[in-house]
Amino acid sequence: MSGRGQITELLNQLEADLKEMEFAYDQYFLGLEKRSPDPKRLQFTKRLRKMVTLYIPQTDLRFRLQSLTSRFNSYAGYWDRIQRLIDEGKYERHTSRIKRFASSKLTVPAQPGTQEPVADPLDRLYQELVNAHQSCQLRPPNRDQVASFLAKQKEAIQQKFGDKQVDFFVVTVEGKPKIKVRARS
Repeated sequence: MSGRGQITELLNQLEADLKEMEFAYDQYFLGLEKRSPDPKRLQFTKRLRKMVTLYIPQTDLRFRLQSLTSRFNSYAGYWDRIQRLIDEGKYERHTSRIKRFASSKLTVPAQPGTQEPVADPLDRLYQELVNAHQSCQLRPPNRDQVASFLAKQKEAIQQKFGDKQVDFFVVTVEGKPKIKVRARS
């Protein structure tokens, strides 16, 4: 296949297929499609590899093929990264959709003032931190992260306050919840 017209036609078809695949992945990442368009991607990859092995004497067509290949490789890396984030549960669009679905389920509202007091200071601090994150519409850290953070800060707190008893409390600064420490009086 050495005719300029045939190669141009194949390149036009590949570009159209890449745009179609990009649209399909966008639909999948938005949650509108349930399955990823991996079969289309595999078929496209095979066709693109065949095109790369062809001898194309025209510089402009070779450049167009290289640009198409580069664009596909960039999209493939992006799609793989987003898919990995979805699999890990860290992709924001999917996690917000899951949260929205969970909050739309019927729940029995808690009566104000009926929440049991928390005995463990770490649990109390963690609950305050979760409430502050939710009020700022941020994803709260898990309890182990908070515990390890406090363990790391223990030495710095002892240097600053000595043997005094300290209280931890949560404040929101510029829309971000933070843990503060103060000495008991």
